[in-house]
Amino acid sequence: MRRFLPDLFTIGLLLCVLLASLFPAHGAFAHGFGIATDCAIALLFFLHGARLSRETVIAGLLHWRLHLLILTITFGVFPLLGLAIGLLPDSLLPHPLYLGILYLCVLPSTVQSSIAFTSIAGGNIPAAICSASASNILGMFITPLLVGLLFSLGQTAGGFSLDSLQTILLQLLVPFIAGQLLQPWVGGWIRARKKLLMPVDRGSILMVVYLAFSHAVIEGVWHQFSLENLAMIVLLDILLLLCVLGLTLIGSRVLGFNRADQITILFCGSKKSLVSGVPMANAIFSSAMIGAVVLPIMLFHQIQLMACAWIAARYAARPTPESSAG
Repeated sequence: MRRFLPDLFTIGLLLCVLLASLFPAHGAFAHGFGIATDCAIALLFFLHGARLSRETVIAGLLHWRLHLLILTITFGVFPLLGLAIGLLPDSLLPHPLYLGILYLCVLPSTVQSSIAFTSIAGGNIPAAICSASASNILGMFITPLLVGLLFSLGQTAGGFSLDSLQTILLQLLVPFIAGQLLQPWVGGWIRARKKLLMPVDRGSILMVVYLAFSHAVIEGVWHQFSLENLAMIVLLDILLLLCVLGLTLIGSRVLGFNRADQITILFCGSKKSLVSGVPMANAIFSSAMIGAVVLPIMLFHQIQLMACAWIAARYAARPTPESSAG
């Protein structure tokens, strides 16, 4: 049953939403908290860059067919499904929440949970590390460009601009590159203190969520949407995940990947990153839109964790073809 209960991070997200609803940040406090949040996000992506070893990148790049399929699903299939969801009428899916669904569909894959579930299920761990990391690196460029392209195709009022792209590059990519450059000297020390530095991962996202929902509450987000609207978001998140899980599983088998690679494609191709998505949303969208945009991502985060935990446990319980033959 523990696999289906919210983890501490999800509980923290809910508490931040509750805190922002009761005590939203505004005025000078909001300005100072925003500066602190930007610094925390920069530190987060510096640590991401410093953790990733050069050997992992080189080894993973050799498995190009697997990475190409995962990137195609992440930045191709997902966005097409998002555009299809846009055919729903506003009475079922209000426009601001649809923006959140569409934005969810153009995000990169997760890193930590993709690798963790691949490991539990017996997948190709080096390929998962490289693929998930490459997805996040490329996502710093691809996600804002897809926001500009798809939102204009769907005649939606997104907040994308060249200034947004510049903010993302300065706040996310520059610290990441700095971490990579310093990786030979600090990478081992950081990887050895994963638990000590975990609060930076979680804490920075909690800060962004609190600030985002503070802006949203001030703009009246809870008066804009009904419980039926929120239930529709949960339903669409579930259907979206089930659809992509099915496509990754069938596609990897049809293309002849072995069992370990199929597991890697399943977990890396079906996930969307809250850690990357929330900071980029903060840079791309206006404060009036940010709460509605982030909400579908937060719900999808918990849904994907519960579903993938169950799938990983099922894979782990099955004997591998090698052990069966033995």
